[in-house]
Amino acid sequence: MHPMTAENLRSAYGGESMAHMRYIIWADKAEKDGFPNVARLFRAVSFAEQAHATGHFNVMKDVAGGFPVVAGGGFGIGTTSQNLQGAIDGESFEIAEMYPAYLAVAEAQGESAAHRSMTRAIEAEKIHAAMYTTAKKAVDAGKDAAFGPIQICPVCGHTLDGEAPDKCPVCSTLKNRFKTFA
Repeated sequence: MHPMTAENLRSAYGGESMAHMRYIIWADKAEKDGFPNVARLFRAVSFAEQAHATGHFNVMKDVAGGFPVVAGGGFGIGTTSQNLQGAIDGESFEIAEMYPAYLAVAEAQGESAAHRSMTRAIEAEKIHAAMYTTAKKAVDAGKDAAFGPIQICPVCGHTLDGEAPDKCPVCSTLKNRFKTFA
């Protein structure tokens, strides 16, 4: 694997791993604040972020060793509204800045597996940003978010509100493998 693509994958892996943990922590805060559906959203998206990190890690399975990992990481626990804004900001950065740059490098270097893993992630991040925006509007109005069952593809992190499709529209994983957060 080209060193620049490998470095970008490690950075994305680090960022997705930190988002996974941050969302679990923010889920506990949302639960304490009386927003159980927002907590469920944070937990569901945390699982999707774990799927992204796993995908990135698996692409690098033959690149062994210890490497410093540079990735932006949000810290702090605020109100549920502030935490949702932090999630929106993080997802928006990945959509507008991080993944487009990393995808361009992977494409230029002919790294198709890295490109596929990052494409899967960015598509899910667009959904996450929209769901977090919906949740923030509800919380800012003093209400809990109104989501049905949240479905997550364990392979690519595709996320949806409602019934899982027969096959994931991103990676073709079958419906019975989706994880439901109800």
